[in-house]
Amino acid sequence: MTALRSVVLGCGSYLPERILTNAELASQIDTSDEWIVQRTGIRQRHIAAEGEFTSHLAINAARSALANAGVDAQSIDLIVLATSTPDNTFPATAVAVQNGLGIHHGAAFDLQAVCSGFVFALATADNFLRSGTFKRALVIGAETFSRILDWNDRGTCVLFGDGAGAVVLEAQEQSGLSSDRGILTAHLRSDGQHKSKLYVDGGPSSTKTVGYLRMEGREVFKHAVGMITDVIVAAFEATGLTADDIAWFVPHQANKRIIDASAHKLHIAPQKVVLTVDRHGNTSAASIPLALAVAVGDGRIKRGDLVLLEAMGGGFTWGSVLIRW
Repeated sequence: MTALRSVVLGCGSYLPERILTNAELASQIDTSDEWIVQRTGIRQRHIAAEGEFTSHLAINAARSALANAGVDAQSIDLIVLATSTPDNTFPATAVAVQNGLGIHHGAAFDLQAVCSGFVFALATADNFLRSGTFKRALVIGAETFSRILDWNDRGTCVLFGDGAGAVVLEAQEQSGLSSDRGILTAHLRSDGQHKSKLYVDGGPSSTKTVGYLRMEGREVFKHAVGMITDVIVAAFEATGLTADDIAWFVPHQANKRIIDASAHKLHIAPQKVVLTVDRHGNTSAASIPLALAVAVGDGRIKRGDLVLLEAMGGGFTWGSVLIRW
C-alpha cells in the first residue's frame, strides 16, 4: 500500500542583525543575566530593526529554505505562514511573502496558533499535500514579538525575540510505512479555558489597539510538560515508534527548564535535544524552524533521521509532528 507523504526538501532561517543581550536588558530594567539564565536558559535574543516587518523576516527565511532545497520559488503552490504578529490586520502577511517571492499562483494564508503555530501550519500543509490539492509548499514561522512586549514588564520582556524559519515540503509517494520519509503523524490540541494565562490585552474587535503580551508564568509552566507529553505519546501510539527511535527532539524554544523536564519525562536523552533558546529566546512560531535550520546547518539532522517536533502556546494550543527527514 502506497501513501502520499509531505517530504521536507529543505529548510532555512533569518534573524535580525540586532542582538539584545541580558546585560543590556539589565541596564534598562530590574533584572540580571544570572536571574534570566537561571530561570529560562536565555542569554540573548534578536530584535527586528525599525521598518523591518514580519514579512521581511519571512521572505528572507523562505529564500534561505528554497536555496537549501534547491528548488525555484515558482514551483511553490502553497504558502502557510504561522504568525501572531502580522504586518497588518489584513491582508494576510503570507500574501506579502508570496508577492515578495514573485509568486502569483496558488494560495497563501496566515495561521494563528501562537507558539504552536509552526506545528499547526505543518499539519495544515500536510493535509493539503496528502489530499493532492497542492504539490509543493512553503511552511513558515515568522514573528516580531518585540512589537507586542511591555518593556517595563521584566517577567515577559526578557523572554521573547524576533526571527523567522521555513521549510519546503513536497508531496511524494511513499510506502505507507513508518520507515517513510516525510511527515508520519501530527497531533493538535487546544483548550480555550486557559486564555487568561497567556494572551495579548488588545485587538481590533475588543480594544481597537494592538495590546501587549501578558503571561502568568507559573501557570504556563505548570501545564506545559503534561500537555507536551500528551501529544508526543499520541505520536508514538499512532506510529508504533518510541523515544528510543527518535534521532532528534526539536521542541518549541520557550524555556530550558520546560524543555529539560519534558525530555526527562519522555525518556529522551539530553544529547538528542536541539537547544537554541539561549541564542534566540522565545521566537514563538519561528522557534522550531529556527532550531531545525541550526541543526540541519551544523550537520546534526541528516536524511533518514526521525525528528520529533512539539510546541505549546497561548490559547492554550499544543501539538506534535513526527517527521522522517
